[in-house]
Amino acid sequence: MASRSHRSPRRSSRPGRRTALVSAVAVAAVALVASLVMAFSSGRGAGGEEATKVTTTAAADAPARERPTPSGRTSSPSPSPSASTSASPSPSSTPTAKSPKPKVTSARRPGSGTATLAGRIRPRTTYQGIATLYDAGNGDGACSFGPSDDMMIAAMNTTDYETSRACGAYVLVRSGSASVTVRITNECPSPCKPGQLDLSTQAFAKLADPSRGQIPITWSLVSPGSSDTLSIRYKTGSSKYWCGIQALGHRNPLARLEVRTGSGWTALARTGYNYFLSEHGAGCGGAIRITDIYGEQLTLDGIALRPNTVQPTRVQFARH
Repeated sequence: MASRSHRSPRRSSRPGRRTALVSAVAVAAVALVASLVMAFSSGRGAGGEEATKVTTTAAADAPARERPTPSGRTSSPSPSPSASTSASPSPSSTPTAKSPKPKVTSARRPGSGTATLAGRIRPRTTYQGIATLYDAGNGDGACSFGPSDDMMIAAMNTTDYETSRACGAYVLVRSGSASVTVRITNECPSPCKPGQLDLSTQAFAKLADPSRGQIPITWSLVSPGSSDTLSIRYKTGSSKYWCGIQALGHRNPLARLEVRTGSGWTALARTGYNYFLSEHGAGCGGAIRITDIYGEQLTLDGIALRPNTVQPTRVQFARH
């Protein structure tokens, strides 16, 4: 039609034809302009597609900084050799979980160094008496320690036993030029006299021939250099309503055992069989504080209420 429109003006010079021709030329011009606009718009469209591709590429680069793992978590890649090590920490720099704290923690309060809390048996004091001997069996006795691996043990006369205050004490026994260190694990009732020790046969044999049966002795309290640590045991039948608590393996004699209650520290009564009793359950299963005759205190937290179970604490009183 464009060709016919261009030819029409030469065949007819009538005004109607001339008007039609002008209209046709205008339409053609509009069409040409529209084509140019469309072509120009098409070029801009190509540029738009390219911009979209750049955006997509940038998005594709993002996982290189933070890429989802199969589990859905994000992980950071290792830094390139030229990158600063502080820009992206390696997995090895991630803090590791702290090791669980021990079940038992202790707070040590040093003593005065003088046995101000001692009972009848005091350090730096020499006692005189006699030594007898008895069949100690497996080493168990009135102190309720149970069987003993070391048979260098003795029973203390009732007066110096002092309601089990002597339990666990180490004493150096001398007779003439011979000596032996024994641990008090039992009570020697009457007719044992004050100052008298009833030694296991094995311990007596370190001082004299067991056939003698009785020998004069002197003895004194000592604080041994053993590396062993003390333990805690709840008595059989203990519960949150009633409990008995015992300390085992302590280097120095105990002056008291306390439990933490709502009103503070409560001292428990000591029995002749070497347990400290909480008659109404106060403090059972809670923190325990034990004090030796030198005034040193060890506070033990985390001891479970497990009847008849020896629970180590990894702590010990200082040597004197």
